[in-house]
Amino acid sequence: MSDVNEEIAPSVAQPGPVVPNFSVLLSSTPRGARLARLLATDQLREWGFPHESAAHVVAELAANAAAHGRLPGRSFRLTLQVTGRTLRIEVADTRGERRPELREADPYAESGRGLVLVAALADRWGVRDGRFPRKTVWAELSDRSAGERP
Repeated sequence: MSDVNEEIAPSVAQPGPVVPNFSVLLSSTPRGARLARLLATDQLREWGFPHESAAHVVAELAANAAAHGRLPGRSFRLTLQVTGRTLRIEVADTRGERRPELREADPYAESGRGLVLVAALADRWGVRDGRFPRKTVWAELSDRSAGERP
């Protein structure tokens, strides 16, 4: 018989690092697109993440979702996630058959440069198919590229 009374602590899983994230459904309208930019800017400020370039990317992706990914009565989803020093911006809409294309805009056109701007500001971007009929357009920015440009 042992004189030692051992207490065994139950094994408790330790949570992993907290990954800041934000997600919201917005109406597929110009007003919803503007609100996406405002909410993203506020959230990034709260996290202390540079927001100027990121706000432009959110504005372009949200405007595209409202203009080209719109189905009456359906919303789009804005998601922001920071992992390490990288911000991932995702905008999901319900027009999976309408995939964005990076193309050269007519120099005299008043629109058509949104994805060119996204490509210039983001470290990388792309499109991911979701459960039909959804698609997600995403962009990643490092904290260095998300801030103001010199």
